[in-house]
Amino acid sequence: MKNKHTYMTLKLVLVGLCVYAYNSSKNIPPKNVQPNSIIEKKVDSLLSLMSLEEKIGQMSQIRHFDSLADQEILAGRIGSVIHTLGPNPGEGAMGWQAKFTELQEKALSTRLGIPLLFGVDAVHGQNTFEGATVFPHNIALGATRNDKLVEEAATITAIEAQATGFNWVFSPCVAIPFNEKWGRVYEAFSENTALTQKLSRASIKGHQGNLSKTNTVMATAKHYVGDGATDFGTEGGNTTLTMQDINDHLLPPYRDAVKQGVGSVMVSFNKLSGIDMHAHKTLITDTLKTSMGFDGIVVTDWKGYTKFGRNKIINAGVDMAMAVDGDLFEFQEGLKRGVAYDSVPIERVNDAVKRILRQKYRLGLFENPFPDSTLISKIGISAHRDKARQIVRESLVLLKNESNLLPIDKQTEKIVVVGEHANNSGLQSGGWTIEWQGVNENYKGATTILEGVQKTAKGNVVYDADGTGNHLDADVAIVVVGETPYAEFFGDIGGETDTYQLTLTKAHQEYIKTYTENDIKTVVVLVSGRPLVVTEQINQSDAFVAAWLPGSEGDGIAQVLFGEYNFNGKLPHSWPKSVEDFNHKYGPNFWDKSITPLYEFGYGLKY
Repeated sequence: MKNKHTYMTLKLVLVGLCVYAYNSSKNIPPKNVQPNSIIEKKVDSLLSLMSLEEKIGQMSQIRHFDSLADQEILAGRIGSVIHTLGPNPGEGAMGWQAKFTELQEKALSTRLGIPLLFGVDAVHGQNTFEGATVFPHNIALGATRNDKLVEEAATITAIEAQATGFNWVFSPCVAIPFNEKWGRVYEAFSENTALTQKLSRASIKGHQGNLSKTNTVMATAKHYVGDGATDFGTEGGNTTLTMQDINDHLLPPYRDAVKQGVGSVMVSFNKLSGIDMHAHKTLITDTLKTSMGFDGIVVTDWKGYTKFGRNKIINAGVDMAMAVDGDLFEFQEGLKRGVAYDSVPIERVNDAVKRILRQKYRLGLFENPFPDSTLISKIGISAHRDKARQIVRESLVLLKNESNLLPIDKQTEKIVVVGEHANNSGLQSGGWTIEWQGVNENYKGATTILEGVQKTAKGNVVYDADGTGNHLDADVAIVVVGETPYAEFFGDIGGETDTYQLTLTKAHQEYIKTYTENDIKTVVVLVSGRPLVVTEQINQSDAFVAAWLPGSEGDGIAQVLFGEYNFNGKLPHSWPKSVEDFNHKYGPNFWDKSITPLYEFGYGLKY
């Protein structure tokens, strides 16, 4: 392995010397030149050596376990590798690094030795790796309103992502949700544009830091544009906002992302007034690239090439295709034919490849292409978990506290904790946790809400998993209810799966009734990826807390319930009062005053 690495390093040095010679021949001074100027010369030099097949290869992204992965990488026909739904790269972080090192060595052994980008959906920590720190989802970060915490969470995510072999994350989501029926509300920070701008800047800064260092990653602003503002909250649906509304409400976070130097932008599944966003040249090329000055990579979402118009999306300005699930041949051969028959200008291909190479140089991959094994020891360390726990505490929103039930006295004689969500780290973490759709069981390294209560309270703590009411002698009931994990369109309410609803399940409603109707002082903790219609349950309870999806550090909730810390969170979304609030295209939100919410954006009590 060491000899291979030495060979690869020498090869990269030789490439650098060739670039130096090119610069010298053009009378370009090798010193006292802005780094970006040097990178541009390197990019132009390397591009001039590439065949069309190699260029299209740089525009291709596949999964590490695809059957042709090794063969295509060795042939120089792949520019990026993604890890997502499917088998893990190896056993433990060392196994993950070993797999990506093996693939990188194959890429570096090709004629031009161009290193690979390794991408992952690390949207709330390195959430694909069991044992990593899993942060609260972005909706909870929006509730903190704390850009410093967001930056720190992103910095930790970058470290733990690099520790598992990745140099590119598909985060942050900078959508502005207009309807809680959308299954991705929790991936966004807020319905408020200004708050989203502030937290997006912080997230990109934290992820990217000094981009060439081995503890930082390339970030991705997504999904461009209008994904959260589709009619009726349908994932991949039609966004019928006016261009003025899009400019005022949806584009500002992207402008800030570009100013912050974000390395990539992912295009959205939705249509904009009937035009697929993947093929929307006006917004991709004219607005994002030309007007905003974005010089990074525009990447498709899943199978975007074949879904949204093939070469039409390349001409619209897309630079890299997630060529997965059989799309690789379709993409590479289709684009090759497009160039051959003049339907895709070679200048468009060259522009795409330059953008990809530019980011690889900025990441320092030509100098340091391999994962840093020293970072493995930092995965899930106590300092990282402490930061995640702080975010949990600061994200909790107190909606009601009748008779000052909260904070709960630690000396309370008997406390009953109710509901399966109280003792299940998978349920409390939501989608994009270990698996794409999340998991319904405990995972390694996490602490549940029940464990937090047991650790914090001094009296007798008992657990009623299914709300049977066997502990009606309790002094206080902490009833934990909410949604089960989902991701993307699976979480749409009223969508094709039709699994989720705007209200609590009948079973969870009964958990609350069982204790409130027996005059037990009851605190309801709602674990959800969005505001739900719980007006009746708020009225029934003595205290009600919106806990969002807290991630791996569930004990942070107990710390606030028992008064070790005060409530800090403010609603990042308007809170609906009835299901009827959603009879129109949008639910109650900061911008539309036609629907009066139960609680306004920004509401939140303290003790």
